Amino acid sequence: MSNSLSDKADDAKRQISNEETTISKEEDVAAAGGVPDVANLAQAHSRGLRAPDIIARLTPEQRDELENRLRRKVDWRLLPMVIIMYILNYIDRNNIAAAKLAGLPEDLHLNPNSSEFQTAVSILFVGYLLMQIPSNLFLNKIGKPAIYLPACMMVWGVISTATASVKNFGGLIAVRFFLGFVEAAYFPGCLYYLSYTRKELGLRTAMLYSGSLISGAFSGLISAGITQNMNGVRGLGAWQWLFIIEGVVTIGVSFCAFFVLPNFPRTTTWLTEEEQALAVWRLEEDIGEDDWIDSEHQSLWTGARQAFADVKTWILLLLVLGIISSASVTNFFPAVVKTLGYNNINTLLLTCPPYVLTVFTTFINAWHADRTGERYWHIMGSLIVAMVAFILAASTTGLAPRYVAMMLMVPGVYSGFVVALAWISNTLPRPPAKRAAALAFINAVSNATSIYASYMYEDRMAPRYVIAMSVNCGTIFLSMVAATTLRFMLINLNKKLEQGIYVEGAINALPGAAAQHGFRFKV
Repeated sequence: MSNSLSDKADDAKRQISNEETTISKEEDVAAAGGVPDVANLAQAHSRGLRAPDIIARLTPEQRDELENRLRRKVDWRLLPMVIIMYILNYIDRNNIAAAKLAGLPEDLHLNPNSSEFQTAVSILFVGYLLMQIPSNLFLNKIGKPAIYLPACMMVWGVISTATASVKNFGGLIAVRFFLGFVEAAYFPGCLYYLSYTRKELGLRTAMLYSGSLISGAFSGLISAGITQNMNGVRGLGAWQWLFIIEGVVTIGVSFCAFFVLPNFPRTTTWLTEEEQALAVWRLEEDIGEDDWIDSEHQSLWTGARQAFADVKTWILLLLVLGIISSASVTNFFPAVVKTLGYNNINTLLLTCPPYVLTVFTTFINAWHADRTGERYWHIMGSLIVAMVAFILAASTTGLAPRYVAMMLMVPGVYSGFVVALAWISNTLPRPPAKRAAALAFINAVSNATSIYASYMYEDRMAPRYVIAMSVNCGTIFLSMVAATTLRFMLINLNKKLEQGIYVEGAINALPGAAAQHGFRFKV
């Protein structure tokens, strides 16, 4: 009995000491734009939150040590695998552009005077559009991304490999449709999957999206090697080997992913009890509400209705739609680079440097956006660069300025895009079902622009692709308007939260609860 009382007294002293230590950090919290310091239990208590006992008894030093260990463990277990998976996701989706230079249209007898190839590219996005929202809502319901995402990857790997066996235009259309249908599960699922605090999310989103950029850099090298060395091997064309090799690698990686990927914090078995508690508490401390709890708490259609009813979802849709529409140039990037006049092998090699540059610019932009907590200008600056690049590409036929435009258009589009993706999760953080539906809906509808964009890159429109570049400038301007509108809206909502006024869509259960819990929208 006396030992129990002594232990309780020691716990009380320790908690008082923790609170005294952390209260001095409140000025740092205010300077960080209202995002609470991760070790500040006293401030969390003042916001109406109560840490679980297993976390409350830690000293600030123990908390920091545990959090750093948890972050490293999750980062190393999660990020390398999801990046590799996304590299293969993007390669399997876009390798048809390289296959065009490796003889696919000729072997399948596609009509060079029609839009059959463009239709084969665009049909993928029809399947992509149809599946994204149901897939994310299903993932949110089951709470097992470590099983669901690798299973989807294995299926799309099989479909991608089967592309090598198609004999005509109809077969190509069928396999491309189903490839998009299955691949739709991955990227929005991953965006929802990243269980990080808001100030950590931008950089991790950039790291995930770097997979597509790395694939753009290396797919040109891979395609050049296969095209030059494997055409005719075992009676197969170079384009067939392209699909076979890349599809088989995808299937192999999907097997490994089953054993590597974590689930959500509450369903990850290789975290200790203390690490699980901290993983959940970090998310609650960040925005005032717990994340994924269990499948019983996840209503599929309630989340969808909440997302559709929030006007911010529609503004974010316009923002991302404009960026993705302009980014459709990457679906035909080898054909665009081909207008410089080089042979097929050199053309594929010249597609690599713009993507390498983009990897660096997206990381720097996302890192600085996370460090400062700012979103708007990190998006606007990138979009201005993209618009200048599109204008330059449409206005000249000179070799040097055209390649400069190609070097700038890809970094300009994607450096802003990764920050915009993080802005979705920052602006629509909870409940999880709403976030899952919003991410899938925005990504699906935005990618639907690739259906019409494919027809703006027909061979007869080369070399300047004036219509495509003009439309890209228009959609970039649409994104700028949407970003500006959202910024003013969020600033106004933050003012209301500071005044204790109820804000629809913020983390509040009662009027003023969001302000009490310290939630602020990122601007």
